[in-house]
Amino acid sequence: MSNIQKAFRSGKAFIPFITCGDPDLATTEAVVKEAVKNGADLIELGIPFSDPTAEGPVIQGANIRALSGGITTNQIFDFVRKLRQEVTIPLVFMTYANVVFSYGAEKFISTCAEVGIDGLILPDIPFEEKEEFLPFCHQYGVDLISLIAPTSSNRIGMITKEAEGFIYLVSSLGVTGVRNEINTDLQSIVSIIREHTDIPVAIGFGISKPEQAKAMSAFADGVIVGSAIIRLLEQHGTSAAKPVGEYVKSMKDAVSN
Repeated sequence: MSNIQKAFRSGKAFIPFITCGDPDLATTEAVVKEAVKNGADLIELGIPFSDPTAEGPVIQGANIRALSGGITTNQIFDFVRKLRQEVTIPLVFMTYANVVFSYGAEKFISTCAEVGIDGLILPDIPFEEKEEFLPFCHQYGVDLISLIAPTSSNRIGMITKEAEGFIYLVSSLGVTGVRNEINTDLQSIVSIIREHTDIPVAIGFGISKPEQAKAMSAFADGVIVGSAIIRLLEQHGTSAAKPVGEYVKSMKDAVSN
Protein backbone atom coordinates (compact mmCIF):
# COMPACT_ATOMS: atom_id res chain seq x y z
CA MET A 1 0.00 0.00 0.00
CA SER A 2 1.16 3.50 -0.84
CA ASN A 3 1.96 5.45 2.34
CA ILE A 4 -0.45 8.12 1.08
CA GLN A 5 -3.36 5.72 1.20
CA LYS A 6 -2.87 5.33 4.97
CA ALA A 7 -4.40 8.82 5.24
CA PHE A 8 -7.71 7.41 4.03
CA ARG A 9 -7.79 4.18 6.05
CA SER A 10 -9.65 5.43 9.12
CA GLY A 11 -12.45 7.46 7.55
CA LYS A 12 -12.68 10.61 5.47
CA ALA A 13 -9.42 12.54 5.15
CA PHE A 14 -8.89 16.24 5.72
CA ILE A 15 -5.93 17.61 3.74
CA PRO A 16 -4.66 21.14 4.40
CA PHE A 17 -2.44 22.95 1.91
CA ILE A 18 0.35 25.14 3.33
CA THR A 19 2.85 27.21 1.34
CA CYS A 20 6.36 26.62 2.68
CA GLY A 21 8.05 29.79 3.91
CA ASP A 22 4.93 31.96 4.24
CA PRO A 23 5.81 34.07 6.14
CA ASP A 24 8.85 31.98 7.21
CA LEU A 25 9.77 28.32 7.72
CA ALA A 26 9.49 28.50 11.51
CA THR A 27 5.84 29.47 11.10
CA THR A 28 5.31 26.75 8.48
CA GLU A 29 6.70 24.20 10.95
CA ALA A 30 4.44 25.43 13.76
CA VAL A 31 1.38 25.44 11.48
CA VAL A 32 2.06 21.91 10.18
CA LYS A 33 2.46 20.51 13.70
CA GLU A 34 -0.71 22.25 14.90
CA ALA A 35 -2.61 20.94 11.85
CA VAL A 36 -1.45 17.38 12.61
CA LYS A 37 -2.41 17.76 16.28
CA ASN A 38 -5.91 18.84 15.22
CA GLY A 39 -6.61 15.96 12.88
CA ALA A 40 -4.98 16.60 9.48
CA ASP A 41 -4.57 13.23 7.74
CA LEU A 42 -2.16 14.30 4.97
CA ILE A 43 -0.50 17.63 4.33
CA GLU A 44 0.12 19.25 0.97
CA LEU A 45 3.23 21.43 1.13
CA GLY A 46 3.54 24.08 -1.56
CA ILE A 47 6.97 24.88 -2.98
CA PRO A 48 6.70 28.55 -4.03
CA PHE A 49 7.01 29.45 -7.70
CA SER A 50 7.03 32.86 -9.36
CA ASP A 51 4.25 32.02 -11.85
CA PRO A 52 1.80 29.65 -10.11
CA THR A 53 -0.75 29.35 -12.93
CA ALA A 54 -3.29 27.21 -11.04
CA GLU A 55 -3.47 29.58 -8.09
CA GLY A 56 -5.83 32.42 -7.33
CA PRO A 57 -4.74 35.69 -5.69
CA VAL A 58 -4.64 34.32 -2.12
CA ILE A 59 -2.12 31.55 -2.80
CA GLN A 60 -0.26 33.74 -5.32
CA GLY A 61 0.22 36.16 -2.44
CA ALA A 62 1.67 33.39 -0.28
CA ASN A 63 4.11 32.50 -3.08
CA ILE A 64 5.22 36.13 -3.36
CA ARG A 65 5.67 36.49 0.41
CA ALA A 66 7.70 33.28 0.64
CA LEU A 67 9.90 34.12 -2.35
CA SER A 68 10.42 37.67 -1.06
CA GLY A 69 11.68 36.10 2.15
CA GLY A 70 14.35 34.27 0.16
CA ILE A 71 12.99 30.73 0.41
CA THR A 72 14.76 28.09 -1.71
CA THR A 73 13.98 24.51 -2.66
CA ASN A 74 17.03 23.30 -0.73
CA GLN A 75 15.79 25.05 2.40
CA ILE A 76 12.43 23.35 1.98
CA PHE A 77 14.06 19.94 1.63
CA ASP A 78 16.04 20.57 4.83
CA PHE A 79 12.84 21.72 6.52
CA VAL A 80 11.00 18.49 5.59
CA ARG A 81 13.95 16.40 6.73
CA LYS A 82 13.72 18.05 10.15
CA LEU A 83 9.91 17.91 10.20
CA ARG A 84 10.00 14.16 9.60
CA GLN A 85 11.65 13.66 12.99
CA GLU A 86 8.22 14.36 14.52
CA VAL A 87 5.56 14.27 11.79
CA THR A 88 4.61 10.81 10.55
CA ILE A 89 1.48 11.43 8.46
CA PRO A 90 1.85 11.41 4.66
CA LEU A 91 3.32 14.55 3.09
CA VAL A 92 3.12 15.59 -0.56
CA PHE A 93 4.66 18.48 -2.46
CA MET A 94 2.56 20.68 -4.72
CA THR A 95 4.65 22.71 -7.13
CA TYR A 96 5.23 23.44 -10.81
CA ALA A 97 7.20 21.64 -13.49
CA ASN A 98 9.71 24.47 -13.80
CA VAL A 99 10.73 24.05 -10.15
CA VAL A 100 11.44 20.37 -10.75
CA PHE A 101 13.17 20.93 -14.11
CA SER A 102 15.43 23.69 -12.77
CA TYR A 103 16.48 21.52 -9.82
CA GLY A 104 16.95 18.46 -12.06
CA ALA A 105 14.04 15.99 -12.19
CA GLU A 106 15.89 12.94 -10.90
CA LYS A 107 17.71 14.91 -8.21
CA PHE A 108 14.45 16.53 -7.09
CA ILE A 109 12.46 13.29 -6.92
CA SER A 110 15.25 11.27 -5.30
CA THR A 111 15.61 14.00 -2.66
CA CYS A 112 11.85 13.88 -2.08
CA ALA A 113 12.19 10.20 -1.28
CA GLU A 114 15.23 10.77 0.92
CA VAL A 115 13.58 13.45 3.11
CA GLY A 116 10.24 11.63 3.42
CA ILE A 117 7.93 13.16 0.80
CA ASP A 118 5.36 10.58 -0.30
CA GLY A 119 3.89 12.22 -3.37
CA LEU A 120 4.14 15.01 -5.93
CA ILE A 121 1.40 17.17 -7.47
CA LEU A 122 2.29 19.13 -10.62
CA PRO A 123 -0.87 20.96 -11.76
CA ASP A 124 0.71 22.35 -14.94
CA ILE A 125 1.68 18.95 -16.34
CA PRO A 126 -1.00 17.33 -18.54
CA PHE A 127 -1.50 13.58 -18.16
CA GLU A 128 0.05 13.05 -21.59
CA GLU A 129 3.34 14.70 -20.54
CA LYS A 130 3.89 13.01 -17.18
CA GLU A 131 6.38 10.53 -18.66
CA GLU A 132 9.11 13.11 -18.08
CA PHE A 133 8.69 12.53 -14.33
CA LEU A 134 6.96 9.17 -13.87
CA PRO A 135 10.00 6.88 -14.32
CA PHE A 136 11.88 8.75 -11.58
CA CYS A 137 8.80 8.68 -9.34
CA HIS A 138 8.57 4.92 -9.78
CA GLN A 139 12.31 4.48 -9.27
CA TYR A 140 12.31 6.35 -5.96
CA GLY A 141 8.84 5.41 -4.67
CA VAL A 142 7.20 8.83 -4.88
CA ASP A 143 3.56 8.83 -6.04
CA LEU A 144 2.79 11.19 -8.92
CA ILE A 145 -0.71 12.42 -8.07
CA SER A 146 -3.17 12.65 -10.97
CA LEU A 147 -5.61 15.54 -11.27
CA ILE A 148 -9.08 15.20 -12.78
CA ALA A 149 -11.02 18.33 -13.74
CA PRO A 150 -14.72 18.77 -14.58
CA THR A 151 -13.66 18.84 -18.25
CA SER A 152 -11.83 15.47 -18.03
CA SER A 153 -14.93 13.35 -18.67
CA ASN A 154 -13.74 11.47 -21.75
CA ARG A 155 -10.26 10.98 -20.26
CA ILE A 156 -11.22 9.77 -16.77
CA GLY A 157 -10.69 6.09 -17.58
CA MET A 158 -7.25 6.75 -19.04
CA ILE A 159 -6.15 8.94 -16.10
CA THR A 160 -7.51 6.69 -13.34
CA LYS A 161 -5.98 3.55 -14.80
CA GLU A 162 -2.51 4.87 -13.95
CA ALA A 163 -3.39 6.89 -10.83
CA GLU A 164 -1.21 6.59 -7.74
CA GLY A 165 -1.65 7.63 -4.11
CA PHE A 166 -4.92 9.48 -4.46
CA ILE A 167 -6.82 11.29 -7.20
CA TYR A 168 -7.08 15.07 -6.87
CA LEU A 169 -10.53 16.00 -8.17
CA VAL A 170 -10.67 19.70 -9.05
CA SER A 171 -14.08 21.00 -7.94
CA SER A 172 -14.52 23.70 -10.53
CA LEU A 173 -12.84 25.34 -13.50
CA GLY A 174 -10.46 28.22 -12.95
CA VAL A 175 -7.87 28.85 -10.27
CA THR A 176 -7.78 28.05 -6.58
CA GLY A 177 -9.72 30.26 -4.19
CA VAL A 178 -12.64 30.32 -1.81
CA ARG A 179 -16.02 29.83 -3.50
CA ASN A 180 -19.41 30.45 -1.91
CA GLU A 181 -20.97 27.72 -4.02
CA ILE A 182 -19.62 24.73 -5.93
CA ASN A 183 -22.09 23.84 -8.66
CA THR A 184 -20.18 21.10 -10.52
CA ASP A 185 -21.84 17.67 -10.40
CA LEU A 186 -18.88 16.14 -8.59
CA GLN A 187 -20.82 13.13 -7.36
CA SER A 188 -21.30 11.94 -10.94
CA ILE A 189 -17.58 12.38 -11.66
CA VAL A 190 -16.68 10.38 -8.54
CA SER A 191 -19.08 7.64 -9.68
CA ILE A 192 -17.28 7.44 -13.03
CA ILE A 193 -13.90 7.33 -11.28
CA ARG A 194 -15.17 4.49 -9.06
CA GLU A 195 -15.95 2.43 -12.17
CA HIS A 196 -12.24 2.42 -13.00
CA THR A 197 -10.32 2.43 -9.70
CA ASP A 198 -10.65 2.14 -5.94
CA ILE A 199 -7.85 4.67 -5.30
CA PRO A 200 -9.06 7.39 -2.89
CA VAL A 201 -10.55 10.57 -4.37
CA ALA A 202 -9.99 13.93 -2.63
CA ILE A 203 -11.76 17.10 -3.77
CA GLY A 204 -10.00 20.47 -3.78
CA PHE A 205 -10.37 24.06 -5.11
CA GLY A 206 -12.91 26.37 -3.51
CA ILE A 207 -13.77 24.50 -0.30
CA SER A 208 -13.58 26.70 2.80
CA LYS A 209 -16.56 26.02 5.09
CA PRO A 210 -17.33 23.01 7.28
CA GLU A 211 -20.71 22.53 5.57
CA GLN A 212 -18.98 22.38 2.16
CA ALA A 213 -16.45 19.87 3.49
CA LYS A 214 -19.23 17.75 4.96
CA ALA A 215 -21.18 17.76 1.69
CA MET A 216 -18.13 16.78 -0.38
CA SER A 217 -17.03 14.05 2.03
CA ALA A 218 -20.44 12.40 1.69
CA PHE A 219 -19.29 10.92 -1.63
CA ALA A 220 -15.52 11.56 -1.80
CA ASP A 221 -12.75 10.10 0.36
CA GLY A 222 -11.20 13.40 1.36
CA VAL A 223 -11.29 17.17 1.16
CA ILE A 224 -8.39 19.54 0.35
CA VAL A 225 -8.37 23.14 1.58
CA GLY A 226 -5.75 25.75 0.69
CA SER A 227 -6.90 29.35 0.26
CA ALA A 228 -8.89 29.50 3.53
CA ILE A 229 -5.77 28.37 5.43
CA ILE A 230 -3.50 30.77 3.55
CA ARG A 231 -5.89 33.60 4.45
CA LEU A 232 -5.37 32.78 8.13
CA LEU A 233 -1.61 32.92 7.57
CA GLU A 234 -1.99 36.24 5.80
CA GLN A 235 -4.07 37.62 8.69
CA HIS A 236 -2.07 36.23 11.62
CA GLY A 237 1.47 35.95 10.22
CA THR A 238 3.87 34.31 12.66
CA SER A 239 1.01 33.77 15.15
CA ALA A 240 -1.06 31.71 12.69
CA ALA A 241 -0.49 28.23 14.16
CA LYS A 242 -3.30 28.34 16.75
CA PRO A 243 -6.02 29.76 14.45
CA VAL A 244 -5.02 27.31 11.71
CA GLY A 245 -5.20 24.46 14.21
CA GLU A 246 -8.70 25.52 15.29
CA TYR A 247 -9.80 25.76 11.66
CA VAL A 248 -8.36 22.32 10.84
CA LYS A 249 -10.24 20.82 13.79
CA SER A 250 -13.54 22.33 12.61
CA MET A 251 -13.02 20.94 9.10
CA LYS A 252 -11.88 17.51 10.31
CA ASP A 253 -14.93 17.32 12.58
CA ALA A 254 -17.13 18.20 9.60
CA VAL A 255 -15.80 15.41 7.38
CA SER A 256 -15.86 12.90 10.23
CA ASN A 257 -19.55 13.33 11.18
